[in-house]
Amino acid sequence: MAGEPLVPRPHRATHRRAVLAILCVSLLVVSIDTTILNVAIPDIIRSLRASSSDLQWVVDVYAIVFAGLLLVFGSMGDRLGRKWMLVAGITVFGAGSAASAFSGSPAHLIAARGIQGVGAAAIMPSTLSVLTNVFTDARERAQAIGIWSGTTGLGVAVGPVAGGWLLAHYWWGSVFLVNVPICALGLVFMLWLVPNSRDPGAKQSDVVGAILSTGGMGLLLWGIIDAPSATWTSPRVLAALGAGAAVLGGFVVWERRSGHPMLELSLFRSRRFTAAIIAMGLVIFALMGGLFLLTQFLQFSLGYSAFGTGLRIAPIALLLLVAAPLSIRLDRKFGTKPVVFTGMGLVATGLGMLSFTTVHGGYAQALPAFVVIGIGVGLAFAPCTESVMGSVPIEKAGVGSATNSASLQVGGALGVAVLGSMLNTHYQDTLMPVLSHAHAPPGIRSLIEGSLGGAMEVATRVGGTLGAALAAQARLAFTDGLDLAVTVAAFAVGLAALAVLALLPNRAAPSGSHGPPAGPGTGGTPSTRRTERAITMSSRALTTTTAGDDPGGDSTRSTTASARRDAASAVGGGAGSEEPSTMPNTPRPAQTSTRSLLDPSPAPPVNTSASSPPSATTIDPISRCRR
Repeated sequence: MAGEPLVPRPHRATHRRAVLAILCVSLLVVSIDTTILNVAIPDIIRSLRASSSDLQWVVDVYAIVFAGLLLVFGSMGDRLGRKWMLVAGITVFGAGSAASAFSGSPAHLIAARGIQGVGAAAIMPSTLSVLTNVFTDARERAQAIGIWSGTTGLGVAVGPVAGGWLLAHYWWGSVFLVNVPICALGLVFMLWLVPNSRDPGAKQSDVVGAILSTGGMGLLLWGIIDAPSATWTSPRVLAALGAGAAVLGGFVVWERRSGHPMLELSLFRSRRFTAAIIAMGLVIFALMGGLFLLTQFLQFSLGYSAFGTGLRIAPIALLLLVAAPLSIRLDRKFGTKPVVFTGMGLVATGLGMLSFTTVHGGYAQALPAFVVIGIGVGLAFAPCTESVMGSVPIEKAGVGSATNSASLQVGGALGVAVLGSMLNTHYQDTLMPVLSHAHAPPGIRSLIEGSLGGAMEVATRVGGTLGAALAAQARLAFTDGLDLAVTVAAFAVGLAALAVLALLPNRAAPSGSHGPPAGPGTGGTPSTRRTERAITMSSRALTTTTAGDDPGGDSTRSTTASARRDAASAVGGGAGSEEPSTMPNTPRPAQTSTRSLLDPSPAPPVNTSASSPPSATTIDPISRCRR
């Protein structure tokens, strides 16, 4: 097998495109699942008699399991084989989807969603790892990564509309069941077409860290979600919050002492990395928390169908997709700080506009806020992502990418929990005196206080003037709670924007510091596309050998050569240049191992110019980038 190409020589380009299609469909299923559920919430409330707290868990358990296992499964795939981790992930995700579709109770649905999160955590890192091993040419790989990245945004946009269409024709379980045939078909093509690869030098998985992080976040969310029904000062809520904080503190201590941590805490020493991670986390906090509440407002308060709600939410995702490419151009021209600050300012402004929403205002009152939020998220998201990936060393790009993805999942889960609990607390406090005065039976009272959907169901059954009065009061309480929640979200994003203004560097650090070098003569960052290509592709090429191949074979040599070209482009190339002029004259050993490229020592002395001193040493571009 040594020296055999990564993919079969016949129809090689067609094979690569087929593999890319399989990977993108797998990722699309995962990304759609984060938003398709929102429009199904009213139907789930009616069918399963779920409370608002139950719904928060249905959304959050997926994100927490996803985030907690993402880094562990990424390293396991590197050691055991990325294809097999991808196969396992798509199988588990399909099984979790089927279990979710036929759930008969909120507890059953929550457990099934947790299984989906396990599968998603195995799928996402494996798709990118397989992609970077299949596309060994730098230009083709850049295009493939662009398509892969766009798939995530497409999933966010398609999810609510697809979910609304399914709910207009089928029952609520169809938003989960639709995943099953896609997963089954994808599994067949994965086994047939996707090549396997692994990193024999991959570090051991940090299982203890995964347990501590997932357990700590679970306890924290439990306290936050349970607070509206048990009160914020109840012993069980305080115990859950305290235990969650203690376990997360233990996680930090463990990561500092572990020889193979799942989270590289040293990365947070970089202001650029830390400020960008916090900014993205709070933007997703506001976006996912807001979408969770707004879909209920559009359906219960304004009376739109699930499909109509999906169409009316779509402007946020569509404008995000339009603004994201524009933000890259603005980042090159003005720098990261003003673009991210402007984007977060727009998000805070849009949330502030939503705080004036009323029951009688209609969709026309909310639409301008949706437009502003969509543009703001698009402007902030891409530059923050580039700041995170541009501030980590090349050999840690995989860790940086996984940390970035995990922070987004945690931010979204906290947004649903915190904003949802704030709304629920206000909703219940408003209705409690009314229900006490009406002497409602305990079962009916619990249903009304549990969610707006429950209150609307009771109002429909009661009918007449009393039912209409109950529905109006419940809508008013929910809308006032929504205004409060988005106001808090606006303040949080606004404060984060001020922190970005103070802490986030406007440009990448100069060469020799902790991050990619700035472009020559500009004092700023190099092209964002070139930086992302070099960081993402070179790091994975350095640590990859095809499973079963000899590390010194042709496949490995082609991969390492591609890595040298990518890294040299990031280090020595000016704006618009793809290859440094010195690379063709730089000799390399006849046998190059993957492990040797990770050695920080410089390359052997080479006399490249008559004007150079006899003892001059040509430094390997990868070593230069690491320094």
